[in-house]
Amino acid sequence: MQMTDSFRALPSVEELLQNHTLRGYERKVGRAVVLDAVRASLDAARADIRAGRAAPMPALLLDAITERIEQAVRPTLTRVINATGVILHTNLGRAPLSQDALAAIQDAASSYSNLEYDLDAGERGSRYTHAEELIKKLTGAEAALVVNNNAAAVMFVLRAFAENKEVIVSRGQLVEIGGGFRVPDVLSQSGARMVEVGTTNRTRVADFENALTPNTALLLRVHPSNFRVIGFTEEVSLQEMSALGHKHNLVVVDDLGSGALVETSAFGLAHEPMPQESLRAGADLVAFSGDKLLGGPQAGIIVGKKEFVAKLKKHPLARALRVDKLTLAALQATLLHYLKNEAQQKIPVWQMISAKVETLEKRANDWCERWKKFGLEAHVMETNSTVGGGSLPGETLPTRAVALNIFSPDAFVATLRVNSPPILARIENNRVVIDPRTILPHDEHALLEGVERAARLA
Repeated sequence: MQMTDSFRALPSVEELLQNHTLRGYERKVGRAVVLDAVRASLDAARADIRAGRAAPMPALLLDAITERIEQAVRPTLTRVINATGVILHTNLGRAPLSQDALAAIQDAASSYSNLEYDLDAGERGSRYTHAEELIKKLTGAEAALVVNNNAAAVMFVLRAFAENKEVIVSRGQLVEIGGGFRVPDVLSQSGARMVEVGTTNRTRVADFENALTPNTALLLRVHPSNFRVIGFTEEVSLQEMSALGHKHNLVVVDDLGSGALVETSAFGLAHEPMPQESLRAGADLVAFSGDKLLGGPQAGIIVGKKEFVAKLKKHPLARALRVDKLTLAALQATLLHYLKNEAQQKIPVWQMISAKVETLEKRANDWCERWKKFGLEAHVMETNSTVGGGSLPGETLPTRAVALNIFSPDAFVATLRVNSPPILARIENNRVVIDPRTILPHDEHALLEGVERAARLA
């Protein structure tokens, strides 16, 4: 058949739209979705013909159209299984929520709530109260405010207290966080003017003092969450910065980034600065994240002195950056775990961090034995998990993982990614590595079957 004949053999758009199956889809998903799928499939068929391939059989063309329709209405945000061993995986949504947090979201979403209603007074209330009192108890802060993420929290503070004024920050703390966002850019968008002091590796309190002008409004410390400078270094302590700031009536702000409420050194990790420590050191305001080491939903938490937080609450940006009822429900449930001293038992991030090597080894051995019986070449290996999420740079946790010797590791992990649900693993020394530390208990069955399914397709 000549190319011209092949083109003529293709049905028209109108012919296809009259197909019984596609008319059924049109009633379900609408004409626009079906029409797009028909046109895209015909375009693909024409491209195949131009490349010298035969026109698709009618049944295959219909299959291609229905697959495009199904794909068009399939959610793009989906659950994945994290077998990488990176606990706070930024690309995978960071912290999984506790069962209590999930239940709180369900409860708040499925009915009305007292989001901004004071049940005792029988009148309008404030949404901030649902998290503020808990945050105050846990950090010792005079007041607290929750916005939609930590970058917003820092920008908000700078806008409220240093717009058109100077903010002094150490040159060694001008970090870039995930996605290419840089502290200088956030600071610039706040309307403040950044004044860099010191050098990349050494900054002294005299550098801050020498940079003070009548237009200076704020001293900023930024915790370098995702990198570490070692060797010939010197930095200004928060106590020194606070003393200098208060001597000159300046606002002192500490951007902690991750913001742990649990002592990380208890789990063999380096110490991660905690907001309560920053407040004791004299910071007027401290900003940290809700979805990193806190283990809750995405949020930016601002704690500090009542007079400063009160100004933030009255600022026009407070409404633009406020969080919704679902975030507050999840955050409140997460904070309650800390108040009840059950974070290690209930919050997934801390369950993973505190998991014992013996427990991980048993899980890995069980999986290994099952996959060996299935026909896979597998063994348990000693390796390391990481915290991730811009927290505790360079810090690792010993783990036991399953190493799969696969002919083509790249092709195998690609097959795992198209599993339902997708499985994300890593390749180490040309082996596919499955780390049990980041496998949630309810994902274990799907992981085991998904690996076996990928092996059948390999």
